Amino acid sequence: MSGVAPVKLTQSLRSTRVSRLGIVACRAGFCSSAIARSAGGFPSSVSSQKQKTFLPPYAPVGVAAARAASPSSPATPTLFEKEFSLSDRVALVSGANRGLGLEMSMALVEAGARVVYCLDLPQTPGDEFEKVKRHVRYFLPVAAEALWKVGESIGNKEGRMDVCICAAGIVKPGHDCLDYPAQMFNDVMDVDVNGVLYTAQAAGRQMARFGNGGSIILIASISGSITNMHQKVISYNTSKSAVLQMGRSMACELAPKHIRVNTLSPGYIYTALTAAFIDSQPGLREEWSSQNPQNRLGRPDELRGVVTWLASDASTYCTGSDIIVDGGHRAW
Repeated sequence: MSGVAPVKLTQSLRSTRVSRLGIVACRAGFCSSAIARSAGGFPSSVSSQKQKTFLPPYAPVGVAAARAASPSSPATPTLFEKEFSLSDRVALVSGANRGLGLEMSMALVEAGARVVYCLDLPQTPGDEFEKVKRHVRYFLPVAAEALWKVGESIGNKEGRMDVCICAAGIVKPGHDCLDYPAQMFNDVMDVDVNGVLYTAQAAGRQMARFGNGGSIILIASISGSITNMHQKVISYNTSKSAVLQMGRSMACELAPKHIRVNTLSPGYIYTALTAAFIDSQPGLREEWSSQNPQNRLGRPDELRGVVTWLASDASTYCTGSDIIVDGGHRAW
């Protein structure tokens, strides 16, 4: 990674949602464990849950809340206003100048995040970012090796770090695996593997520093676990396999700190980046579409829900997992 341009994506998209949700200063990554039936009560009872697991500050929820309710004090729904809410959360997203990273950044804002810090390689914003520039503010570019300092500066300013999405990535296809240039291979690995680690470290160090836990989401690909049919992308496939193992390794190391780490593996998504490649090759869009049961390419906005779920308290028992969103590509 030759350079990273941080961008601050504010919460202005939330409008009236903020007052409806309120401020929830709960931990982003509280740990959960299996609830076993005890002789003295139901697993879903509040007392049983308190004995067997770690509960969020707004507990009880779900069945436990209904069991604890009374006619004079009915249970209050929490799923969207608590579990899925990112109210007051601070996030860092790489690769956010366009495409998936930008879409995911906007999703976090809409879910209530206090602020989302966006990092990317370009020194100036692209066309996609320009269209949402009313929500952002630019800072000076920094080198990749300074990412730890970027994370620290965000922590110093915001007093917390809750969510990290590592979405930066490049692909350099077209070379046979036996003749793939060494420097080109290193360039891809530098961004798609090293850059992912450095970004996750930058955010994870702050999550550990403040002790609030957190959620780190590494953007992998179906290319990390299968080989793209008729595509010569040895460097990209290798890098995404590395990201999958990186996610599992970090999840195991960071679980005691209540930091969850998961990977997200999209299938073929039609973005501004992939469009230039797909549209230049007649028949490629139809070929790729035919490789999944839905017979189409995915849209960037179709990843908004799963990213919000992974970032929020709705997924607190999910760590070390790879979430596949590919239109059924791998089912065939």
